[in-house]
Amino acid sequence: MVLKLLVGRFVKRSEENMAFWFLFILLLGLATYLMVQRSVALITRTPVWLLWLVLMTPAFLLSGWTLIYGAKQPPPPGLILWSVFVCTVLYWMLFQWGRQVPRDTQTEAQTPASESQPTIQPTPEPIVRPIELAEETQLRNCFPWSVYYVQNIEYRPQSVICRGQLRTKASNAYQQIKTNIEAQFGDRFLLIFQEGFNGKPFFVLVPNTQAAAKQTDTPRRKQERLTRPGLALMLLVATLITTTLVGLENAGVTLPPIWEIRSLFKLLSNPDVLFKGLPYALGLMAILGTHELGHYLTAKFYKIRSTLPYFIPVPFFLGTFGAFIQMRSPIPNRKALFDISIAGPIAGFVITLPLLIWGLAHSDVVSLSEKTRLLNPDALNPKYSILLAILSKLALGSELTAKSALDLHPVAVAGFLGLIVTALNLMPVGQLDGGHIVHAMFGQRTAIVIGQIARVLLLVLSLVREEFLVWAIILLFMPLIDEPALNDVTELDNKRDVWGLLAMALLIVIILPLPQAIANFLQI
Repeated sequence: MVLKLLVGRFVKRSEENMAFWFLFILLLGLATYLMVQRSVALITRTPVWLLWLVLMTPAFLLSGWTLIYGAKQPPPPGLILWSVFVCTVLYWMLFQWGRQVPRDTQTEAQTPASESQPTIQPTPEPIVRPIELAEETQLRNCFPWSVYYVQNIEYRPQSVICRGQLRTKASNAYQQIKTNIEAQFGDRFLLIFQEGFNGKPFFVLVPNTQAAAKQTDTPRRKQERLTRPGLALMLLVATLITTTLVGLENAGVTLPPIWEIRSLFKLLSNPDVLFKGLPYALGLMAILGTHELGHYLTAKFYKIRSTLPYFIPVPFFLGTFGAFIQMRSPIPNRKALFDISIAGPIAGFVITLPLLIWGLAHSDVVSLSEKTRLLNPDALNPKYSILLAILSKLALGSELTAKSALDLHPVAVAGFLGLIVTALNLMPVGQLDGGHIVHAMFGQRTAIVIGQIARVLLLVLSLVREEFLVWAIILLFMPLIDEPALNDVTELDNKRDVWGLLAMALLIVIILPLPQAIANFLQI
């Protein structure tokens, strides 16, 4: 259902101005290319452009159908589902085909074709070791046998892996060994404590690049380059303009083409017209901005270097692709990982809730019809979401019946999108906030399994309810592994576990439809 609505909306817009449609495909293709390049380019020899082409094939098929048949004939769901399935399998095969093999394995696997023919052996490149072999005694002395008994030390080009037996609490072991490492080697290394796939924790020493950067640059200049307040302000203003334009269009105002700058400026200079687009724009930006501020302020609390929140303006669709921050320092432990990850969705939801309730109270109740869809703000069925249905009943009371739909106020549209953003971020997959939350709660190994199960369940649900299809496609190509914390072994306390379970419960009540038993009780 969501797929048809999105296609219909984009195609209708494209019939008025084809530039919008092609701009959307261009931005989607750019985002997909950057995602592939950053996630898998270093671990597979398969060309990035080929992987990108496979991922973009469903979008290209959708575009071709749209250009040929227009909005009056939406594409069959089977076309998209089968293209997604085939492209997923092909992507996995190409990725595995080009998977990088470790150098040691390559050497062992190579055999000469004929012993009688001489072969020229290439000169091996010198391996860059983080420490000298003479320093190994100092390194071993950093691991007291009563804390962590080292059994094996592996030297890698840019890391040293220490494997052994943990003999005390993980938190105590990490803190004591970190102190010993700093006493012996200063700030040369970052100490990482991870749980192996065999269930045994191990330590990794990696060079501290930030310490090296401090020797060549002043902290003040590094901080200025990191924050970039001018860029953040420029993107904020640009997003305010684009979301206002989308708000005006949703209010029924006819807009000139985007390249007619004078006409747009003249239109926005009229306070009466401008006010029609601002409620949606300010509501949506308040939700997205508060979400990112939650991450940013919590990162600052843990003294993690991060950028300011950056908005992403687009002159169509919702007026923005959201906002983001980038953290430039490693996260110290799973407690910090949890707090930073959950702070964004909770902060955004705290702002979403009053805006949505106010907007629902000022929305109009209309009759259910064939045009009633999940993403149709003119005739929204509140029973598509448990939480939305409950809030709608609280805001509208007896006006809302079993045969009612909602014509949303612009603030309610922003609030409803806030619910969708909260739910999408809470999905327990990879680098989403929900993925970080389950990683902090259960560890990275279990989080990978949970993420895979979540992706499969959402894909199955999309076969029953088409509004989940877009989310399933997004999550299907999202990497399951996220960056570990420095101390990635020490578990959370009970309080944070409860908050994590509440976050998952919030996800469920947002995405699941209202059961008929509850609908009968609420009389909707």
